Amino acid sequence: MSFSTFGLSDEIIRAVTERGYTTPTPIQAQAIPAVMAGGDLLAGAQTGTGKTAGFTLPVLHRLSDKSIKGPSSGRPPIRALILVPTRELAAQVEESVRDYGKYLKLSSMMMIGGVNINPQITRLKSRVDILVATPGRLLDHVQQKTLSLSQIEILVLDEADRMLDMGFIRDIKKILALLPKQRQNLLFSATFSDEIRALADSLLNQPVLIEAARRNAIADKVTHVVHPVDRERKRELLGHLIKQHRWSQVLVFTRTKHGANKLAEFLTKSDIPALAIHGNKSQSARTQALAKFKTGDLQVLVATDIAARGIDISELPHVVNFELPNVPEDYVHRIGRTGRAGAEGDAVSLVCVDEAKLLTGIERLIKHQLPSQVVAGFEPDPRIKAEPITNGRGREPRSASAAPSRSPSKNQGGKKQFGQKPANGNVANSSRRRFSEPRRAAAGRGSSHAV
Repeated sequence: MSFSTFGLSDEIIRAVTERGYTTPTPIQAQAIPAVMAGGDLLAGAQTGTGKTAGFTLPVLHRLSDKSIKGPSSGRPPIRALILVPTRELAAQVEESVRDYGKYLKLSSMMMIGGVNINPQITRLKSRVDILVATPGRLLDHVQQKTLSLSQIEILVLDEADRMLDMGFIRDIKKILALLPKQRQNLLFSATFSDEIRALADSLLNQPVLIEAARRNAIADKVTHVVHPVDRERKRELLGHLIKQHRWSQVLVFTRTKHGANKLAEFLTKSDIPALAIHGNKSQSARTQALAKFKTGDLQVLVATDIAARGIDISELPHVVNFELPNVPEDYVHRIGRTGRAGAEGDAVSLVCVDEAKLLTGIERLIKHQLPSQVVAGFEPDPRIKAEPITNGRGREPRSASAAPSRSPSKNQGGKKQFGQKPANGNVANSSRRRFSEPRRAAAGRGSSHAV
């Protein structure tokens, strides 16, 4: 199958071909014809599966209908609205719109917070066919009456689960009330929680349902490993791993903004170039750090979960969980930054005794026990007791406290102690396995030419 199979316009095929893409990914193969048919769509797609092109290409095709002429007078309406949870994702999506629509007479715009609103107001005075926006800044413009959403033809909610996690449900409902009732709705989500299903029921009209991968699936070509370590030695271990293995491009996740800053400072003092990105950083600082990381000029990028949404780097080799996420699903989101489009990657987690329950929750979610390796010289001290993990406000998160106790695997012959060395005592040759799901749809897998 090729992209020309879908009946996309010659201009779009030309742009796609110029970027070196020839074979659609599974989500694209299912979503593109569904969107072009004009109906609503509910798609379950993990990060790295090519979902952005899955909706961008057919939206561009539908809006470029030559029977619809440009404005003879006055300002033309905004015809497509793409809502995303973060600034970084907005930048990625709008860049895709421009790249794939470069030969079309369509204009796009990114609308995000954290930057001066006045240039956006000026830009809105000229033609904008496709608007990519975060909910908060979009409502700022609505309040200032600088734009109208009354003629939107296509609405896309990208990473809807993350938008709900970030508390955008009220903003989304306000925005939906401003849209015309007759429109096409496309909802993309990595998970289908009760909240997502409720949103889909209220938003979508007899949608086509697509799941490009088993829910909470992990890419086949990603190698996972857990390194048990004392909480106070995590930074030292991370520096050791980066230098020992000569990792050149590493995305590291922390739970908090403060933790991201402290870790980046530590690595920089250890002669490992590192920068942190999170919600307290200015948009220009976040953009510059991400640009340096993408080009390889920055060795380590330390990020919080929210700031990392939208980071799309082909063949990113290493993702490190400096701290495990409080929500098990976020592990899937994090490691989805590596092993994209069939590339290989490493997902490394530094786990202290405090995080044993979080690790259990992740393993139950992905239905795999993560292989464990104790790094020589960094063996956990069995005398150190677990401390409660707080959510930054002094309270233990529900997902951590409610996690079930860990059950032994079939090969353990009894309950495994945290940080237990492999039976053969050889750390270097201990279990490091690749996961495979024989019946799993190829999320992020397949041709190297996948978008």
